[in-house]
Amino acid sequence: MKILISGHHVEITEGIKQSIENKFAKISKHYPSIAALNSTITVEPNQQKVEVTTNYEGANISVKASDKKLYSAIASAAKKLQIALARRKGILTSKFHQKYIVEQSDQFQLAS
Repeated sequence: MKILISGHHVEITEGIKQSIENKFAKISKHYPSIAALNSTITVEPNQQKVEVTTNYEGANISVKASDKKLYSAIASAAKKLQIALARRKGILTSKFHQKYIVEQSDQFQLAS
Protein backbone atom coordinates (compact mmCIF):
# COMPACT_ATOMS: atom_id res chain seq x y z
CA MET A 1 0.00 0.00 0.00
CA LYS A 2 1.30 3.40 -0.97
CA ILE A 3 0.93 6.12 1.67
CA LEU A 4 1.02 9.72 0.50
CA ILE A 5 1.69 12.22 3.29
CA SER A 6 1.26 15.96 2.98
CA GLY A 7 1.54 18.68 5.56
CA HIS A 8 -0.21 21.99 6.01
CA HIS A 9 1.80 24.39 8.19
CA VAL A 10 4.06 21.52 9.24
CA GLU A 11 7.22 19.88 7.95
CA ILE A 12 6.88 16.11 7.60
CA THR A 13 9.75 14.56 9.53
CA GLU A 14 11.01 11.00 9.42
CA GLY A 15 9.39 10.30 12.80
CA ILE A 16 5.98 11.37 11.52
CA LYS A 17 6.40 9.17 8.43
CA GLN A 18 7.37 6.17 10.55
CA SER A 19 4.45 6.71 12.91
CA ILE A 20 1.94 6.87 10.06
CA GLU A 21 3.41 3.81 8.33
CA ASN A 22 3.36 1.80 11.57
CA LYS A 23 -0.22 2.74 12.45
CA PHE A 24 -1.59 1.97 8.99
CA ALA A 25 0.42 -1.25 8.43
CA LYS A 26 -2.29 -3.33 10.12
CA ILE A 27 -4.92 -1.86 7.79
CA SER A 28 -2.90 -2.82 4.72
CA LYS A 29 -2.75 -6.43 5.97
CA HIS A 30 -6.49 -6.65 6.61
CA TYR A 31 -7.53 -4.85 3.42
CA PRO A 32 -5.01 -5.75 0.67
CA SER A 33 -7.20 -4.26 -2.08
CA ILE A 34 -6.39 -0.73 -0.88
CA ALA A 35 -3.76 0.63 -3.25
CA ALA A 36 -3.16 4.12 -1.86
CA LEU A 37 -3.80 6.12 1.27
CA ASN A 38 -3.72 9.94 1.28
CA SER A 39 -3.04 11.61 4.60
CA THR A 40 -2.97 15.33 5.33
CA ILE A 41 -1.58 16.73 8.56
CA THR A 42 -2.62 20.23 9.60
CA VAL A 43 -1.13 22.07 12.55
CA GLU A 44 -3.09 24.88 14.16
CA PRO A 45 -2.57 26.56 17.52
CA ASN A 46 -3.26 23.99 20.27
CA GLN A 47 -4.64 21.46 17.78
CA GLN A 48 -3.18 18.88 15.41
CA LYS A 49 -5.49 17.51 12.70
CA VAL A 50 -5.09 14.39 10.58
CA GLU A 51 -7.29 13.59 7.60
CA VAL A 52 -7.00 10.25 5.81
CA THR A 53 -8.77 9.33 2.56
CA THR A 54 -8.74 6.16 0.51
CA ASN A 55 -10.78 4.30 -2.07
CA TYR A 56 -12.10 0.89 -1.03
CA GLU A 57 -14.25 -1.24 -3.32
CA GLY A 58 -15.60 1.70 -5.27
CA ALA A 59 -16.32 4.01 -2.35
CA ASN A 60 -14.25 6.93 -1.11
CA ILE A 61 -13.68 6.68 2.62
CA SER A 62 -12.48 9.70 4.55
CA VAL A 63 -11.83 10.09 8.28
CA LYS A 64 -10.69 13.04 10.36
CA ALA A 65 -9.14 13.15 13.80
CA SER A 66 -7.77 15.98 15.93
CA ASP A 67 -5.97 16.17 19.23
CA LYS A 68 -3.49 18.32 21.09
CA LYS A 69 -0.74 15.79 20.35
CA LEU A 70 0.03 14.79 16.77
CA TYR A 71 0.81 11.13 17.45
CA SER A 72 -2.43 10.54 19.33
CA ALA A 73 -4.32 12.18 16.44
CA ILE A 74 -2.61 9.76 14.03
CA ALA A 75 -3.60 6.80 16.23
CA SER A 76 -7.18 8.04 16.43
CA ALA A 77 -7.37 8.45 12.65
CA ALA A 78 -6.05 4.91 12.16
CA LYS A 79 -8.71 3.52 14.50
CA LYS A 80 -11.48 5.49 12.79
CA LEU A 81 -10.31 4.29 9.37
CA GLN A 82 -10.29 0.68 10.58
CA ILE A 83 -13.91 1.07 11.76
CA ALA A 84 -15.03 2.77 8.53
CA LEU A 85 -13.45 0.05 6.39
CA ALA A 86 -15.04 -2.68 8.51
CA ARG A 87 -18.42 -0.99 8.10
CA ARG A 88 -17.96 -0.79 4.31
CA LYS A 89 -16.87 -4.42 4.18
CA GLY A 90 -19.93 -5.42 6.20
CA ILE A 91 -22.22 -3.60 3.79
CA LEU A 92 -20.64 -5.38 0.85
CA THR A 93 -20.89 -8.82 2.44
CA SER A 94 -24.52 -8.26 3.47
CA LYS A 95 -25.37 -7.44 -0.14
CA PHE A 96 -23.44 -10.51 -1.26
CA HIS A 97 -25.32 -12.82 1.10
CA GLN A 98 -28.73 -11.30 0.46
CA LYS A 99 -31.32 -13.96 -0.31
CA TYR A 100 -33.53 -13.54 -3.31
CA ILE A 101 -37.05 -14.93 -3.34
CA VAL A 102 -38.10 -16.69 -6.52
CA GLU A 103 -41.81 -16.73 -7.10
CA GLN A 104 -43.46 -19.59 -8.94
CA SER A 105 -45.85 -18.62 -11.65
CA ASP A 106 -49.09 -20.43 -12.34
CA GLN A 107 -47.98 -21.41 -15.84
CA PHE A 108 -45.44 -23.90 -14.63
CA GLN A 109 -46.71 -26.48 -12.21
CA LEU A 110 -44.73 -29.36 -10.88
CA ALA A 111 -45.86 -32.77 -12.02
CA SER A 112 -46.86 -35.10 -9.19
